[in-house]
Amino acid sequence: MPVATFAQTAVQITAKPISQFKPGSDQTVFGPLEFIGGIEFRSDDSRVQSLSSIRFRPDGTHFVSVLDTGEWLTGQIARDASGRLSGLSGVAVSPILMRNGRAGSKAAADAEGLALRDGEAFVSFEQQHRVDAYPDPGFEVAKPSRNVNFLIPRHELRRNAGIETLVASPSSSSLQGGLVAIAESSRDEAGNLLAAIVDGPLKGEFTVVRHDPYDATDGAFLADGDLLLLERRFSFIGGMGMKIRRIKGADIRPGAVVDGEVLIDVGSDHAIDNMEGIDVVAGPDGSPHLIVVSDDNGLFLQRNVMLEFKLNQ
Repeated sequence: MPVATFAQTAVQITAKPISQFKPGSDQTVFGPLEFIGGIEFRSDDSRVQSLSSIRFRPDGTHFVSVLDTGEWLTGQIARDASGRLSGLSGVAVSPILMRNGRAGSKAAADAEGLALRDGEAFVSFEQQHRVDAYPDPGFEVAKPSRNVNFLIPRHELRRNAGIETLVASPSSSSLQGGLVAIAESSRDEAGNLLAAIVDGPLKGEFTVVRHDPYDATDGAFLADGDLLLLERRFSFIGGMGMKIRRIKGADIRPGAVVDGEVLIDVGSDHAIDNMEGIDVVAGPDGSPHLIVVSDDNGLFLQRNVMLEFKLNQ
């Protein structure tokens, strides 16, 4: 039942444009990706931080996001006269409720992945590894309606390296709408990332080749059934890095070891931060546009950024 005492709270967002993906350069084409624009955003409300995953509604404007601090973040993107990202509006924050109908501790509510499908919002949590389903609409004030078996043995998942990627495949694909889960950096004996097709006709476990030193942070399906896998690296010597791979949908099968074409691989000399969320929306001409967001970890030296790329196929 809804818990009225945990209503959404509207928050104000300020944003400034990111006009160059590579600062000091007018380069816009990076392999098959074309940089459209981006924003850096912030709020005086300290809860606006740590975005882990983002999913857009069919209108390509309204979105739902989960924060690893245990919050829902909803809102819509704004665009300028040229169609470039210019800000966020209608933003609201509310706690992700646990099975007891109350907000959870950091360990219990460490939300990392999000999938929207058929009237449900599925959230993957790490530390206390699980996937819970919430009603959609209504997730903002509801406790989980059910727990989902994500197939990967819990004892194989590292405490802070669980399921970061949780995404619903297209219903028209060979996976027929099945949920796909991929671990951030928990690996099998061969060093491959643990993964699973959680449900559907091809239900079963598979693995993803890990591109060291990258970890998987989110994914999004293209309309043709291919999976875009967002990856992130960080070291004090090498700084931040972002990679996106395109994994053929036909390769995702139980027992498979999958890899894919690298669409982009850039470092901290580009306008990135700790990139953790990705989704695909339709551009004005119908082409796929990738929207990627960062997790600032609530730290002063990091940023909340949202970047948009057109995928030229």
